Amino acid sequence: MKQFMSIACVALLLACGQNTKTDSTEQVETTQELADHPWAEKASYKNAPQVLKTWVDARAGTGATVHWVADGAVYEYPSGKKLFGMIGFDSSTIIWPDEADGKIIHLTRKTFAYTDAETGEVLSEYNGQAVAPIAYPYQMITYRLENDRIYGDVEQGVGERVQEIKSKDGIPYRQMGSGYIFNASVFLDFPLPTGKQYQAWENYDFFIQPEGSVDEPHQMGWQRYGALPPWAGMPDTKSIIQLHSWRVESLDEFPEKLLAWAKENKPKWLNPPKDIAEVRALQKGEASDGWGR
Repeated sequence: MKQFMSIACVALLLACGQNTKTDSTEQVETTQELADHPWAEKASYKNAPQVLKTWVDARAGTGATVHWVADGAVYEYPSGKKLFGMIGFDSSTIIWPDEADGKIIHLTRKTFAYTDAETGEVLSEYNGQAVAPIAYPYQMITYRLENDRIYGDVEQGVGERVQEIKSKDGIPYRQMGSGYIFNASVFLDFPLPTGKQYQAWENYDFFIQPEGSVDEPHQMGWQRYGALPPWAGMPDTKSIIQLHSWRVESLDEFPEKLLAWAKENKPKWLNPPKDIAEVRALQKGEASDGWGR
């Protein structure tokens, strides 16, 4: 199994959730008047509940490309020894349909690289084993609000492995002051093509504040407990991955080292798929590390 499995549920971010009941809260008023929003005249936007608008606007933007950049590290468990660093980003845009009941579609690309624990340089090999970046050419996520939770069905894969991952439990949310916390806690246990069982726990916490209220209103913390990728050469060792992520509005706001790496190695990933037609074309291509072939 390819190395992407070490961050597997990045692919399933909105198809997974937790089972605890979420308290209903008052809707947070946005600081931007509806009339000023680029989708203000769209029937789907007018028809959407405020919390769904808040989530979609924060996660995928309002039409122009937005990026969520991330950095963190991989630690040996239970010793806590730092094994590797990790950097990466996703690029996103959103489609609000004209119809009031149409599908709200999030188009995204994402890529992550392992780095040397001391120098921070991106790894291309480790102990003689090739280390390739995790790279998803696309994901197409369809959002809705049901039973006071955000649901997102994820379409991904290529060729015969194109699949739609239906959201089961959704993402609970809670109002904290003037902002929101959106949470997905994911318990993974499924068979791999090799016959082995993939088991891991991953947790995502998005912290969303009203625009203009703080310097960085879009933040996310992510943790994972599970096995290391095969190239690490430690099949019996468990690890903890911890990432911090935040949204940037342009390439000028990227961390310098991450942007230089992306321009040299993953320039295509600096933009999301431009439309659904591009996604359909990508689905006809060959599988990459992102799909775990």
